[in-house]
Amino acid sequence: MAGPGITLGISACLVGHEVRFNGGHKQSHYCLDVLAKYMTFKPFCPEVGIGMSVPRQPIRLIGDPHTPRAVGTVDQTQDVTDALYEYGVRTAQVCAGKISGYLLMKNSPSCGLHRVKVYQANGHPHREGGRGPFAQALLDNLPYLPIEEEGRLNDAVLRDNFVTRVYTYHEWQQLMTEELTPARLIGFHSRHKYLLMAHSQQTYKTLGKMLSNLKCADLTTIANQYFATLMEALSQPASRKNHANVLLHLVGYLKRSTSSQTRYDIVERIHQFRQGLLPLVVPITLIKHHIDQQTQPYLAHQSYLQPHPESLGLRNSI
Repeated sequence: MAGPGITLGISACLVGHEVRFNGGHKQSHYCLDVLAKYMTFKPFCPEVGIGMSVPRQPIRLIGDPHTPRAVGTVDQTQDVTDALYEYGVRTAQVCAGKISGYLLMKNSPSCGLHRVKVYQANGHPHREGGRGPFAQALLDNLPYLPIEEEGRLNDAVLRDNFVTRVYTYHEWQQLMTEELTPARLIGFHSRHKYLLMAHSQQTYKTLGKMLSNLKCADLTTIANQYFATLMEALSQPASRKNHANVLLHLVGYLKRSTSSQTRYDIVERIHQFRQGLLPLVVPITLIKHHIDQQTQPYLAHQSYLQPHPESLGLRNSI
C-alpha cells in the first residue's frame, strides 16, 4: 500500500475557507474529520483565483450543456467562462505530479463535475446538466487523476472507489520516481492483478498481453499506455458479481492449507456478500486471516485485499 504523503487538491470551501459568493463556506466534515488523518489538502477556489471578490455576484451556467457559459446571475455580461477554464489549466500545471486526486464542490457552476444546472433562455435548467469550466479544465489536463465531487462520497461504493483510485495513483507516482524497468512495471501489475480483475476482467487480460513482451518495446510508451488503461478501468466501480468472482479465485489458493469445511464457510460468506446480505469486509477478513497464516507474499501483497487503510472502514458499508 502507498505510504503517507498523499496530497489531494480540493475546493477551498470544502475545508472551511469562506470564499463562497455569500462569504460562507461548505465545510466537509468527512474531509476534515476522516480524510485529513490520511491525506494533505491543497485548496483552490477558482472564483477567487480569477480575482472575483468575496462576497460577489453569484454565477450560473447557461446555454449548451456540453459547452456552457459561466455568467453572472444578475449581470449576464459578466462572462467568466474562459477565465475559470484558464485558471483550471494553471492549477493542473501546478498540481501535476504533486497531487494524487481532487475533490470538487458538487453543483458548483465552476467546480461541479456532474449534472450542474445549465439554464436555458426560458429560465429553466436543461434536463441533462453540465460541468463547470474549472472542473472541465482539470479533466482535460489531468485525464487519469482521480477526480470526484465531495457530495458523491456519501455513496459508499463511490467513496471506496475514489479512495482506492487515489492510493493506486499515488503508488504509481512513487513507482515513477524510480528507474523504470520491466521488472518494476510487471511487479506493479502483479500486485494489482485482483484489484483490476474486480473492475474489469477484460482490461486485466488486455494489460497482461500489453506487458507480455517488453524486450523490444519502448518502456515509457508502454507504461503510459498501461497506466491510462488501468485508471480508466478503475474509474468504473467494481460490481458485487466481480468482487465475488475475485474472492472465489482467492479461495482457490487456500486448498492446501484449509479444510473443505473452512472453504465452504468462506464461500458461503462470499455468496451472502453477492446477495447483499453481508458487507465486503466479511469475506475479505476471512480470506486475509488464512492467507496470513500461510505466509504467502504474493497474496499478502495483493492491493485488492487492502487498497487503502483498514481504519478508514470503507469496505464495512459495501
